[in-house]
Amino acid sequence: MKPGLFSIACGIAALLIAGGARAQTDYPNRAIRIVVPFPAGGATDIAARLLAERMAIDWKQPVTVDNRPGAGGNIGSDVVAKSAPDGYNLIMGVTGSHAINTSLYARMPYDPVKDFEPISQVAVVPNVVVVHPSVPANTLPELVALAKKEPGKLNYASLGNGTAAHLTMEMFKSVAGIDIVHVPYKGSAPAVADLIAGQVQTMVDGLPSALPHVKAGKLKALAVTSAKRSRAAPDLPTIAESYAGFSADAWSGLFAPKGTPKAVVDKIAAETQMILKLPETQKRLGELGAEPVGSSPTEFAQFVQREIDKWARVVKASGARLD
Repeated sequence: MKPGLFSIACGIAALLIAGGARAQTDYPNRAIRIVVPFPAGGATDIAARLLAERMAIDWKQPVTVDNRPGAGGNIGSDVVAKSAPDGYNLIMGVTGSHAINTSLYARMPYDPVKDFEPISQVAVVPNVVVVHPSVPANTLPELVALAKKEPGKLNYASLGNGTAAHLTMEMFKSVAGIDIVHVPYKGSAPAVADLIAGQVQTMVDGLPSALPHVKAGKLKALAVTSAKRSRAAPDLPTIAESYAGFSADAWSGLFAPKGTPKAVVDKIAAETQMILKLPETQKRLGELGAEPVGSSPTEFAQFVQREIDKWARVVKASGARLD
Protein backbone atom coordinates (compact mmCIF):
# COMPACT_ATOMS: atom_id res chain seq x y z
CA MET A 1 0.00 0.00 0.00
CA LYS A 2 1.29 3.48 -0.88
CA PRO A 3 2.27 5.68 2.09
CA GLY A 4 -0.52 8.17 1.38
CA LEU A 5 -3.21 5.49 1.17
CA PHE A 6 -1.84 3.83 4.29
CA SER A 7 -2.11 7.11 6.21
CA ILE A 8 -5.69 7.60 5.03
CA ALA A 9 -6.62 4.03 6.04
CA CYS A 10 -5.08 4.52 9.48
CA GLY A 11 -6.96 7.78 9.87
CA ILE A 12 -10.27 6.15 8.98
CA ALA A 13 -9.60 3.29 11.40
CA ALA A 14 -8.74 5.74 14.16
CA LEU A 15 -11.97 7.65 13.53
CA LEU A 16 -14.01 4.43 13.67
CA ILE A 17 -12.36 3.36 16.92
CA ALA A 18 -12.82 6.80 18.42
CA GLY A 19 -16.43 6.84 17.30
CA GLY A 20 -17.07 3.45 18.88
CA ALA A 21 -15.41 4.49 22.13
CA ARG A 22 -17.38 7.74 22.15
CA ALA A 23 -20.64 5.83 21.55
CA GLN A 24 -19.86 3.68 24.57
CA THR A 25 -18.94 6.57 26.87
CA ASP A 26 -21.94 8.60 25.66
CA TYR A 27 -24.35 5.74 26.35
CA PRO A 28 -27.24 6.24 26.43
CA ASN A 29 -27.90 8.96 23.87
CA ARG A 30 -31.27 7.73 22.62
CA ALA A 31 -34.30 5.70 23.67
CA ILE A 32 -33.84 2.31 25.36
CA ARG A 33 -36.30 -0.58 25.15
CA ILE A 34 -36.70 -3.25 27.82
CA VAL A 35 -38.59 -6.24 26.45
CA VAL A 36 -40.69 -8.23 28.92
CA PRO A 37 -41.61 -11.65 27.48
CA PHE A 38 -44.93 -11.76 29.36
CA PRO A 39 -48.15 -9.72 29.50
CA ALA A 40 -48.28 -6.47 31.43
CA GLY A 41 -49.17 -6.51 35.12
CA GLY A 42 -47.12 -9.40 36.47
CA ALA A 43 -44.20 -9.16 38.88
CA THR A 44 -41.62 -9.30 36.06
CA ASP A 45 -43.38 -6.51 34.18
CA ILE A 46 -43.69 -4.31 37.27
CA ALA A 47 -40.00 -4.78 38.13
CA ALA A 48 -39.03 -3.81 34.58
CA ARG A 49 -41.17 -0.68 34.78
CA LEU A 50 -39.58 0.31 38.09
CA LEU A 51 -36.15 0.07 36.46
CA ALA A 52 -37.29 1.88 33.32
CA GLU A 53 -38.80 4.77 35.24
CA ARG A 54 -35.67 5.44 37.27
CA MET A 55 -33.28 4.91 34.34
CA ALA A 56 -35.20 7.50 32.33
CA ILE A 57 -34.81 10.00 35.17
CA ASP A 58 -31.10 9.35 35.73
CA TRP A 59 -30.10 9.12 32.06
CA LYS A 60 -32.54 11.72 30.69
CA GLN A 61 -33.52 9.38 27.86
CA PRO A 62 -36.81 7.56 27.21
CA VAL A 63 -36.82 3.99 28.57
CA THR A 64 -39.86 1.99 27.46
CA VAL A 65 -41.16 -1.46 28.39
CA ASP A 66 -42.27 -3.61 25.44
CA ASN A 67 -44.41 -6.66 26.33
CA ARG A 68 -43.84 -9.56 23.92
CA PRO A 69 -45.53 -12.62 25.48
CA GLY A 70 -45.61 -16.14 24.09
CA ALA A 71 -43.90 -19.55 24.05
CA GLY A 72 -42.83 -19.40 27.69
CA GLY A 73 -40.77 -16.26 27.16
CA ASN A 74 -39.10 -17.43 23.95
CA ILE A 75 -40.74 -14.91 21.62
CA GLY A 76 -39.66 -11.78 23.46
CA SER A 77 -36.22 -13.19 24.22
CA ASP A 78 -35.63 -14.01 20.55
CA VAL A 79 -36.49 -10.43 19.57
CA VAL A 80 -33.66 -9.12 21.75
CA ALA A 81 -31.24 -11.92 20.83
CA LYS A 82 -31.46 -10.75 17.21
CA SER A 83 -31.22 -7.01 18.03
CA ALA A 84 -28.13 -4.84 17.56
CA PRO A 85 -25.59 -5.35 20.38
CA ASP A 86 -25.50 -1.71 21.44
CA GLY A 87 -27.38 -1.65 24.75
CA TYR A 88 -30.58 -0.10 23.42
CA ASN A 89 -32.56 -3.35 23.38
CA LEU A 90 -32.62 -5.32 26.64
CA ILE A 91 -34.62 -8.32 27.84
CA MET A 92 -35.97 -9.00 31.31
CA GLY A 93 -35.22 -12.70 31.22
CA VAL A 94 -36.69 -15.15 33.72
CA THR A 95 -36.20 -18.69 35.00
CA GLY A 96 -38.07 -20.16 32.04
CA SER A 97 -36.67 -18.11 29.19
CA HIS A 98 -33.03 -18.27 30.28
CA ALA A 99 -32.71 -21.51 32.26
CA ILE A 100 -35.53 -24.04 31.81
CA ASN A 101 -36.56 -23.64 28.18
CA THR A 102 -33.23 -24.63 26.66
CA SER A 103 -33.74 -28.17 28.05
CA LEU A 104 -37.53 -28.21 27.72
CA TYR A 105 -38.08 -27.20 24.08
CA ALA A 106 -37.05 -29.49 21.24
CA ARG A 107 -36.19 -26.42 19.14
CA MET A 108 -35.05 -23.09 20.56
CA PRO A 109 -34.75 -19.89 18.47
CA TYR A 110 -31.85 -18.68 20.62
CA ASP A 111 -29.19 -19.90 23.03
CA PRO A 112 -29.51 -18.33 26.52
CA VAL A 113 -25.72 -18.32 26.96
CA LYS A 114 -24.28 -17.80 23.48
CA ASP A 115 -26.77 -15.12 22.39
CA PHE A 116 -26.84 -12.88 25.49
CA GLU A 117 -24.67 -10.79 27.79
CA PRO A 118 -25.89 -11.15 31.40
CA ILE A 119 -26.17 -7.74 33.07
CA SER A 120 -27.67 -8.15 36.54
CA GLN A 121 -30.11 -10.35 38.38
CA VAL A 122 -33.05 -8.16 39.36
CA ALA A 123 -35.31 -10.08 41.75
CA VAL A 124 -36.47 -13.44 43.01
CA VAL A 125 -40.09 -14.34 43.72
CA PRO A 126 -40.56 -17.39 45.95
CA ASN A 127 -43.13 -19.98 45.05
CA VAL A 128 -45.16 -21.65 47.77
CA VAL A 129 -46.59 -25.14 48.32
CA VAL A 130 -50.30 -24.77 49.06
CA VAL A 131 -53.00 -27.36 49.79
CA HIS A 132 -56.78 -27.41 49.96
CA PRO A 133 -58.07 -26.93 53.54
CA SER A 134 -59.55 -30.45 53.50
CA VAL A 135 -56.09 -32.03 53.15
CA PRO A 136 -55.11 -33.39 56.60
CA ALA A 137 -51.65 -31.79 56.52
CA ASN A 138 -50.65 -28.51 58.11
CA THR A 139 -46.91 -28.82 57.57
CA LEU A 140 -44.68 -30.03 54.75
CA PRO A 141 -43.56 -33.17 56.68
CA GLU A 142 -47.24 -34.01 57.25
CA LEU A 143 -47.93 -33.69 53.50
CA VAL A 144 -44.99 -35.97 52.74
CA ALA A 145 -46.20 -38.51 55.30
CA LEU A 146 -49.69 -38.44 53.79
CA ALA A 147 -48.35 -38.92 50.25
CA LYS A 148 -46.20 -41.84 51.37
CA LYS A 149 -49.14 -43.44 53.18
CA GLU A 150 -51.34 -43.18 50.07
CA PRO A 151 -49.01 -43.07 47.02
CA GLY A 152 -50.64 -41.85 43.81
CA LYS A 153 -53.85 -40.77 45.54
CA LEU A 154 -53.06 -37.05 45.81
CA ASN A 155 -53.17 -34.82 42.71
CA TYR A 156 -51.28 -31.58 42.14
CA ALA A 157 -52.16 -28.81 39.73
CA SER A 158 -49.62 -26.88 37.68
CA LEU A 159 -49.70 -23.86 35.40
CA GLY A 160 -48.91 -26.18 32.49
CA ASN A 161 -46.43 -28.79 31.31
CA GLY A 162 -42.85 -27.63 31.66
CA THR A 163 -43.64 -24.52 33.71
CA ALA A 164 -41.51 -23.66 36.73
CA ALA A 165 -44.44 -24.63 39.00
CA HIS A 166 -44.62 -28.08 37.38
CA LEU A 167 -40.89 -28.71 37.52
CA THR A 168 -40.55 -27.39 41.06
CA MET A 169 -43.13 -29.90 42.28
CA GLU A 170 -41.33 -32.64 40.36
CA MET A 171 -38.09 -31.63 42.09
CA PHE A 172 -39.85 -31.73 45.45
CA LYS A 173 -41.36 -35.15 44.70
CA SER A 174 -37.89 -36.43 43.86
CA VAL A 175 -36.16 -35.23 47.03
CA ALA A 176 -39.08 -36.28 49.24
CA GLY A 177 -39.53 -39.66 47.55
CA ILE A 178 -43.28 -39.29 47.06
CA ASP A 179 -45.80 -40.01 44.31
CA ILE A 180 -48.32 -37.24 43.56
CA VAL A 181 -50.15 -37.19 40.21
CA HIS A 182 -49.65 -34.18 37.92
CA VAL A 183 -52.72 -32.38 36.53
CA PRO A 184 -51.61 -29.61 34.11
CA TYR A 185 -53.73 -26.48 33.52
CA LYS A 186 -53.45 -23.57 31.12
CA GLY A 187 -52.27 -20.94 33.56
CA SER A 188 -52.50 -20.05 37.23
CA ALA A 189 -56.11 -18.86 37.36
CA PRO A 190 -57.84 -22.15 36.38
CA ALA A 191 -55.36 -24.20 38.42
CA VAL A 192 -55.97 -22.17 41.58
CA ALA A 193 -59.73 -22.18 40.96
CA ASP A 194 -59.81 -25.99 40.89
CA LEU A 195 -57.55 -26.20 43.94
CA ILE A 196 -59.88 -23.91 45.90
CA ALA A 197 -62.82 -26.02 44.70
CA GLY A 198 -61.09 -29.18 45.94
CA GLN A 199 -60.76 -30.80 42.50
CA VAL A 200 -57.02 -31.17 43.17
CA GLN A 201 -55.28 -31.29 46.53
CA THR A 202 -52.08 -29.28 46.18
CA MET A 203 -49.88 -27.18 43.89
CA VAL A 204 -46.90 -24.87 43.71
CA ASP A 205 -47.91 -21.28 42.97
CA GLY A 206 -46.33 -17.85 43.13
CA LEU A 207 -46.33 -16.46 46.66
CA PRO A 208 -47.90 -13.09 45.64
CA SER A 209 -50.89 -14.73 43.95
CA ALA A 210 -51.35 -17.43 46.61
CA LEU A 211 -51.15 -15.29 49.76
CA PRO A 212 -54.58 -13.61 49.41
CA HIS A 213 -56.25 -17.04 49.21
CA VAL A 214 -54.25 -18.23 52.21
CA LYS A 215 -55.24 -15.18 54.26
CA ALA A 216 -58.88 -15.74 53.26
CA GLY A 217 -58.73 -19.33 54.54
CA LYS A 218 -59.33 -20.81 51.09
CA LEU A 219 -55.91 -22.47 50.98
CA LYS A 220 -53.24 -23.58 53.45
CA ALA A 221 -49.61 -22.61 52.82
CA LEU A 222 -47.00 -25.16 53.90
CA ALA A 223 -43.59 -23.94 52.71
CA VAL A 224 -41.85 -21.59 50.32
CA THR A 225 -39.50 -22.90 47.63
CA SER A 226 -36.77 -20.29 48.08
CA ALA A 227 -33.48 -20.95 49.86
CA LYS A 228 -34.39 -18.37 52.53
CA ARG A 229 -37.66 -17.41 54.16
CA SER A 230 -39.59 -14.65 52.45
CA ARG A 231 -40.03 -11.26 54.05
CA ALA A 232 -43.59 -11.31 52.70
CA ALA A 233 -44.37 -14.44 54.78
CA PRO A 234 -41.63 -14.83 57.41
CA ASP A 235 -43.54 -17.47 59.40
CA LEU A 236 -43.57 -19.88 56.46
CA PRO A 237 -40.69 -22.39 56.54
CA THR A 238 -38.67 -23.20 53.44
CA ILE A 239 -38.59 -26.61 51.79
CA ALA A 240 -34.83 -26.43 52.42
CA GLU A 241 -35.48 -26.60 56.17
CA SER A 242 -36.74 -30.13 55.59
CA TYR A 243 -34.59 -31.00 52.55
CA ALA A 244 -31.21 -29.26 52.68
CA GLY A 245 -30.13 -27.43 49.55
CA PHE A 246 -33.57 -27.22 47.96
CA SER A 247 -34.06 -23.96 46.06
CA ALA A 248 -36.45 -23.18 43.24
CA ASP A 249 -37.02 -19.45 42.99
CA ALA A 250 -38.72 -17.67 40.14
CA TRP A 251 -36.12 -15.05 39.18
CA SER A 252 -35.73 -12.21 36.72
CA GLY A 253 -32.71 -10.37 35.35
CA LEU A 254 -31.53 -8.06 32.60
CA PHE A 255 -29.71 -9.33 29.51
CA ALA A 256 -28.33 -7.61 26.42
CA PRO A 257 -27.57 -9.13 23.01
CA LYS A 258 -24.23 -10.93 22.76
CA GLY A 259 -21.43 -8.59 21.76
CA THR A 260 -22.76 -5.55 23.60
CA PRO A 261 -19.67 -3.56 24.69
CA LYS A 262 -18.49 -4.32 28.22
CA ALA A 263 -18.52 -0.64 29.15
CA VAL A 264 -22.22 -0.45 28.25
CA VAL A 265 -23.05 -3.68 30.11
CA ASP A 266 -21.19 -2.45 33.20
CA LYS A 267 -22.97 0.91 33.12
CA ILE A 268 -26.42 -0.72 32.94
CA ALA A 269 -25.42 -3.16 35.71
CA ALA A 270 -24.28 -0.35 38.00
CA GLU A 271 -27.50 1.58 37.40
CA THR A 272 -29.61 -1.51 38.04
CA GLN A 273 -27.80 -2.27 41.30
CA MET A 274 -28.28 1.32 42.45
CA ILE A 275 -32.00 1.30 41.66
CA LEU A 276 -32.54 -1.98 43.50
CA LYS A 277 -31.00 -0.49 46.65
CA LEU A 278 -33.45 2.42 46.75
CA PRO A 279 -35.96 2.15 49.63
CA GLU A 280 -38.92 2.89 47.34
CA THR A 281 -37.85 0.11 44.93
CA GLN A 282 -37.43 -2.39 47.75
CA LYS A 283 -40.80 -1.40 49.21
CA ARG A 284 -42.62 -1.83 45.88
CA LEU A 285 -40.99 -5.18 45.12
CA GLY A 286 -41.65 -6.34 48.68
CA GLU A 287 -45.36 -5.64 48.19
CA LEU A 288 -45.23 -8.08 45.27
CA GLY A 289 -43.53 -10.73 47.40
CA ALA A 290 -40.31 -10.20 45.44
CA GLU A 291 -36.81 -9.91 46.87
CA PRO A 292 -34.49 -7.43 45.06
CA VAL A 293 -31.06 -8.82 44.22
CA GLY A 294 -28.66 -6.75 42.10
CA SER A 295 -25.49 -8.54 40.97
CA SER A 296 -22.48 -7.98 38.77
CA PRO A 297 -22.47 -9.31 35.18
CA THR A 298 -19.98 -12.01 36.21
CA GLU A 299 -22.01 -13.07 39.23
CA PHE A 300 -25.17 -13.17 37.15
CA ALA A 301 -23.51 -15.22 34.39
CA GLN A 302 -22.38 -17.79 36.95
CA PHE A 303 -25.84 -17.89 38.51
CA VAL A 304 -27.53 -18.42 35.12
CA GLN A 305 -25.21 -21.32 34.27
CA ARG A 306 -25.96 -22.99 37.61
CA GLU A 307 -29.68 -22.56 36.95
CA ILE A 308 -29.39 -24.05 33.44
CA ASP A 309 -27.55 -27.07 34.82
CA LYS A 310 -30.01 -27.53 37.70
CA TRP A 311 -33.16 -27.32 35.59
CA ALA A 312 -31.67 -29.57 32.90
CA ARG A 313 -31.48 -32.35 35.49
CA VAL A 314 -35.06 -31.69 36.62
CA VAL A 315 -36.43 -31.61 33.06
CA LYS A 316 -34.66 -34.88 32.25
CA ALA A 317 -35.94 -36.58 35.37
CA SER A 318 -39.51 -35.37 34.78
CA GLY A 319 -39.57 -36.42 31.12
CA ALA A 320 -41.18 -33.08 30.18
CA ARG A 321 -40.67 -32.01 26.55
CA LEU A 322 -42.28 -29.34 24.37
CA ASP A 323 -42.09 -28.85 20.60
